[in-house]
Amino acid sequence: MRTKMRLLGFRGAQVKPLNEEAAAELGAELLGEALVFGVGGLCLYLEYLRQAGQSRRREEHLERSLGQLQEGLQRLQEELERLKGRGQGGGHAQGHAQGDAQGGAGLEQGH
Repeated sequence: MRTKMRLLGFRGAQVKPLNEEAAAELGAELLGEALVFGVGGLCLYLEYLRQAGQSRRREEHLERSLGQLQEGLQRLQEELERLKGRGQGGGHAQGHAQGDAQGGAGLEQGH
């Protein structure tokens, strides 16, 4: 009872001793509340751990995806450079071949 009075803010108050039945009832109530509070706190802690793990897994997945996208971008850039190099080396001859093919088709249509 002294503990309950202290929790309520009554610091210097004198408390009459409780009879055995009232003390047992108050102790059981206090123990029950402590148990409920402990289980609630444990549930909150376990939920926090679950959310933290889920967040960590999501972040790792995003990092892997970003790495894969960067690798893909690098491969595409290398492929683009390779195609540009090939196009510059033989691009002039290809342009004439396409023009001849189009011009030849145009001549036949004119005949």
